[in-house]
Amino acid sequence: MGRAAEALEWAERGIREAESDWGPDDELVAFVCDRYALADRLADAVTVRRDALRARPSLTAYRHLRTAARTAGTWEGTERAAALEVLRASDQPMKDRWYGGSVLVDALMDDADLEAAWHAAADGYADRHQWLVLADRIRDGQPADALTVYLRWIEPLRRETGDPTYERMTELLLSARACHRMLGTESAFAAYLAALRADQKRKRKLMAMLDRHGL
Repeated sequence: MGRAAEALEWAERGIREAESDWGPDDELVAFVCDRYALADRLADAVTVRRDALRARPSLTAYRHLRTAARTAGTWEGTERAAALEVLRASDQPMKDRWYGGSVLVDALMDDADLEAAWHAAADGYADRHQWLVLADRIRDGQPADALTVYLRWIEPLRRETGDPTYERMTELLLSARACHRMLGTESAFAAYLAALRADQKRKRKLMAMLDRHGL
């Protein structure tokens, strides 16, 4: 047996005998899959990547499985659906979560499946950051939906102070204004902004920041 074959056999054994709760080492998995690809053992590479995702669900593991399965021509069938179910089962939905977004939403956005990502977010699988990323992604095509996200996350910022908060509120207001312009409802935004400025008028830094951005 040649050295390359011995190395592959050693790596395969390492994967089979991995005792860690996190599954086999990533570099070991990558080594085996690279060797399978060179030997045209595409289905075996998919199996290894699938097992790695089940052992340690992550966006990186999902991407690796997607690449391997696409190479093998099996991704768009049951493979993708099964992978998404692994991610769905690895997390629990939590309504209005602030931090702790799910890999499921990241994976769906990475697939550019924004409709499915939106439904997963609505089911409680998204944190604030993921909601905002998703809103930015859908804004041109679904300005009304994006607007609901921006307005939702402006509200808690009203109770906070500090430059980072003011910068974030300004960014969200600019995004909300863009949505209203696409919807042809600028007057509604003007009324909303006037009320917000009246409520926040004691925050001089915020007012100055809004002025600089024409808000």
